[in-house]
This record gives sequence, structure tokens and C-alpha cells, in this order.
Amino acid sequence: MDLETARMIGMALAAGLGVIGPGIGIGLIGGGAMHAIGRNPEASGKIVSNMILAIVFTEALGILALVVAFIIKFV
Repeated sequence: MDLETARMIGMALAAGLGVIGPGIGIGLIGGGAMHAIGRNPEASGKIVSNMILAIVFTEALGILALVVAFIIKFV
């Protein structure tokens, strides 16, 4: 196996495995928020703002995984 093949495999693993976790996390956050809004519709403003903040933090981990994948490929 040459260096370029190893880099491509490393990039694929870093990107693939690094995005699975945030994807699952965002789904759980959205589901939890929908349950909370269903139980208490008056608090939907606070729930949605906290949900968006949690999604932003979770998505940052996915973006970090993609950055690491590109660093593996090009450096």
C-alpha cells in the first residue's frame, strides 16, 4: 500500500466516522425538543433557542472531523 492510498483510507475513515456521531446527536436533540414542545407548547421559544445552540455545538464536531480528514489528505 502506498502513501496516497493510506491517506485516502484515513480521510474516508476520519470523515465517515467523525460525522456519524454528530448526525445521531442532532437527531436525538431534535427528537427531544419535539417531545418537550409537545408537553409544554408555551415554552417552545426557549426550547427552540436551546435546541439550535446544541445543534451548533454538535455540528462543530462534524466540521472538525471534516477538517481533520482534509488535513490527513493534503498534509
